[in-house]
Amino acid sequence: MADFSFDITSKVDLQEIDNAVNQAKKELANRYDFKGAKFSIDYNRVEKKITLVAGDDFKLRGIKDTMGMRLTKRGISLKSIKYNEPEKAFEGNLRQLVEITDGIPKERARELVQIIKELKLRVQARIEEDKIRVSGAKKDDLQAVMAHLKSIDFPVFLQFGNYR
Repeated sequence: MADFSFDITSKVDLQEIDNAVNQAKKELANRYDFKGAKFSIDYNRVEKKITLVAGDDFKLRGIKDTMGMRLTKRGISLKSIKYNEPEKAFEGNLRQLVEITDGIPKERARELVQIIKELKLRVQARIEEDKIRVSGAKKDDLQAVMAHLKSIDFPVFLQFGNYR
């Protein structure tokens, strides 16, 4: 019987992203290389998307770098952020859509369950909506699963919680 368990999640604090976007806007407005340049950073909390608009590729890269620094300082993993390809926008500007991944996508959850099964430990992993519950009779087995998942470079930011 499984006595112990923990959850694997990938939650993003949307308020912290909002704070990071606001900090990046303020920083870029004061930067010398952005003086007089037209750029914008729009955050849609409901759709979990950020839209970056800049005059050229150099400015777009500067916005991405600044956003990345602000997100990291606020404790948001860059694995939770997916940059789409830049596209042409109005008046010769470039627009880039940034998607925020909240929760573990189904295909990535299946990969995680497969990785856990390949460890051949006496644990069970099951997918529950956007998280994975791992349960087992021994705490040592659960800790071994956590240690292994922390050691691999998985493309989704993983958090471990609800340890019982």
